[in-house]
Amino acid sequence: MTEVERQQVIALGRLLTAERRDGCADRVTTDGLVAYINQWSAAAGSAARLPAVQRALGCLVGYDGMTLAERDRALAEAIETLRSLFRATPAAPVETTVPPSPEVVPASDTNHAPAPKRSTSARQSRKRAANVAQRPLAELNLDAPLEQIAGIDWRLVGGFRRLGVRTIHDLLYHFPRRYDDVRNRRSISELQVGAEETVIGEVTDVRTIGTGPKLRVRVEVSDETGSIEAIFFNQRWIAQQIRVGQTIALSGKVTTFGGKRQFSSPRWERYTPDPDALLHTGRLVPIHPLTQGLHENQVRRFIKQVVDTMAPQIEDHLPPARLQQARLMPLGEALAQIHFPTDHTSLAAARRRLGFDEFLFIQIGVLQRKRLWQQEMGYAFTIDTQVHAELQRLLPFQLTTAQQRAIEEIFSDLRRPSPMARLLQGDVGSGKTVVAAAALLQAVANGFQGALMAPTEILAEQHAKNLKQLLSRVRVPRKTTAAASSSYQQADWRSLLDPEEAAQLAEIVSILGMSPEEDMGGHGVRVALLTGSLGTRERRRVLEGIARGEIDLVVGTHALITETVQFAHLGLVVVDEQHRFGVEQRLRLKNKGYNPHMLVMTATPIPRTLTMTIYGDLDVSVLDERPPGRQEIRTKRVGRAERAKVYRHIRKQVAEGRQVYVICPLVEESEKLDLPSAEEMYEHLQHEIFPDLRVALLHGKLSAREKDDVMRAFRDHQYDILVATAVIEVGIDVPNATTIVIEGAERFGLAQLHQFRGRVGRGHHQSYCILVSDSDNQQSKERLAALEQTTDGFKLAEIDLQLRGPGEFFGTRQSGTPDLKMAQQGDTRLLAEARALADAILADDPELKRPEHDLLRRKVNDFWAAATQSG
Repeated sequence: MTEVERQQVIALGRLLTAERRDGCADRVTTDGLVAYINQWSAAAGSAARLPAVQRALGCLVGYDGMTLAERDRALAEAIETLRSLFRATPAAPVETTVPPSPEVVPASDTNHAPAPKRSTSARQSRKRAANVAQRPLAELNLDAPLEQIAGIDWRLVGGFRRLGVRTIHDLLYHFPRRYDDVRNRRSISELQVGAEETVIGEVTDVRTIGTGPKLRVRVEVSDETGSIEAIFFNQRWIAQQIRVGQTIALSGKVTTFGGKRQFSSPRWERYTPDPDALLHTGRLVPIHPLTQGLHENQVRRFIKQVVDTMAPQIEDHLPPARLQQARLMPLGEALAQIHFPTDHTSLAAARRRLGFDEFLFIQIGVLQRKRLWQQEMGYAFTIDTQVHAELQRLLPFQLTTAQQRAIEEIFSDLRRPSPMARLLQGDVGSGKTVVAAAALLQAVANGFQGALMAPTEILAEQHAKNLKQLLSRVRVPRKTTAAASSSYQQADWRSLLDPEEAAQLAEIVSILGMSPEEDMGGHGVRVALLTGSLGTRERRRVLEGIARGEIDLVVGTHALITETVQFAHLGLVVVDEQHRFGVEQRLRLKNKGYNPHMLVMTATPIPRTLTMTIYGDLDVSVLDERPPGRQEIRTKRVGRAERAKVYRHIRKQVAEGRQVYVICPLVEESEKLDLPSAEEMYEHLQHEIFPDLRVALLHGKLSAREKDDVMRAFRDHQYDILVATAVIEVGIDVPNATTIVIEGAERFGLAQLHQFRGRVGRGHHQSYCILVSDSDNQQSKERLAALEQTTDGFKLAEIDLQLRGPGEFFGTRQSGTPDLKMAQQGDTRLLAEARALADAILADDPELKRPEHDLLRRKVNDFWAAATQSG
């Protein structure tokens, strides 16, 4: 590889790496990855003809039509292939031919170039394989390691191990990332230029032309209608494997060169009259994920051998009656068809079965968790209607119908002796805080404590401030509960306190900053903010007050689940912005009390499919109304050339006393991406555009304390403009901020853009959201057009899920939730069918203890164990 070729490959690798880091959203380049690859190939010259580069680019064929999971696997494979060019010990060239069909794939398989010098890890893999007692495949079970298969190539074992495939079971669930349809068999005279075709003919000539990097093997194949050439670049061994007189099958795209039709590096295999014996040509050809040391045809032949032997022996975890009820393909047949489909109909049925299984395992897991939660004994609250009426009377606004409905649903749960587990989801500005406040007030009225956990310190501070404002004038008579201290009596309970206890309580009231009017003789709601900014002495006293039950409501971040925080009688837990917390953290907070009620809040509208999977163990309340008086936020997309107009709008808003957010997708300037960074934009605005205004900078590289300081200063109007990255997505409430400008808007997901937009429109002034983007990518244009057309977060969430998939919907995969290989989160119908079957199964056998459900129980347990381990 020359230095020029090296630089070309490095540029390609950097672009592919940037695309993968961006979540495989096909937006790193303006026109998409496929267009970029075509442009790069045309400009890269000899670098594009390097065998490793050809293999890498081959992984990305059809990229724009792949799912996100398929894109990620294809990119990983392509990047790894490019990296092999820079290793001291190069990887073997991809094998493009097929050896004679042995019973197993032996170490002497000639279907690739001579093996390279073995690395230390390769020698270790071979040594491990040699030390394992091997047996015929038919004598092994699904849990058997691959190295136990008699005659297996040790290089296959090492390659599969790098992909996390260690056992026969792993291999059966190592699904193809795509399928190439090369069933269209024609005679040579009928071949169409540009089409994917399959032809069968006799080899009439084999020649090796050129040397070094320009070496190519020309194979001429003929039938009764004519002849065509197949050109193989830099694959000298082809000349030893294809012989004149053989009958072979060729599959690939027909191209032209010098006015003649030809195949360029097609798939090929020796022809056999049995059409079912064709693996690499003349069928729906599976393309499995590969890595260094694994070669496409070799892997396909090995997987076919394993599937043919093991799939018929697989015991189905669903009884026959359940299979018939759900109209599902048997598991063994589904695994055989997913790897080597007979046709598209069989492939669709196999996908449906395997996707159904994943949804079913999720639903059984979450429904069992829900049943267990509901079977536990908790605290049944008596709803104090007088206290609730007093809260409503003191509110400066009237509750919406949706808020009243959600409060009633929550109160209904609180009345039950089993602990509440409810998700409260509402759009930006729908008024979730007052709903949570009403629930927390009932906990206090029943003699319990409440806790509210937020993802950031500044959000915790905001919640504490809002709760104090909402509850500071509500008088709550103190009641005795089984868990509460005997000091708290309905009547003159303070007279029962000894002088030391009275002094401690007075100190707590003072630390909390409560006035005598707010304390109301001990009947006011005592709200504490527990954050890292508290001094050592104050923090110790607050912790003591929580432990003794002197503090009613505690607001904080992850600090609330540490061992140092002990509650006297925790009755209700509220978790805000749930998708930033994992399942384990939720349970740790729950364990602070004796099965307290739990309310989970999220401002990210969640599509129904995600609600049923990620939050399937929770009942759901939805706030689908905006409080009266909230103004519609005007949203408009503009090009970069219109920035001057945007800057005039910003200056006008600041002149009227308002404040502005400017969001950038990057922290620092990037050589690879033509996008403004936050640091670059800050310097530009402060020193060139608005030198007379106060501009602040906020990004993820700042410490938590620094970020909070900047946000507090912006809230207090010490700055006019805040330049920030995505850290602002969930931020502080600044009613005076009326405009948000989002640079590189195509870089963000629809749900995230909607969250950004929710930073404004919180006061009484007309607010604006300006999307700056020049992207011509069709998906990006659809996403931004949807944001312009609607402010309904639930509609936008459904569109976002369809466009981007569940992983990107949250930015990263939800902690502690399953990773889906086959199921599509947007498939609401299949999910509903799986939930119905899960309900039916658990209604008959709640703990899956019947013999016919033994295998199903183990499958569910294994599935969730893997989810917990990876999350």
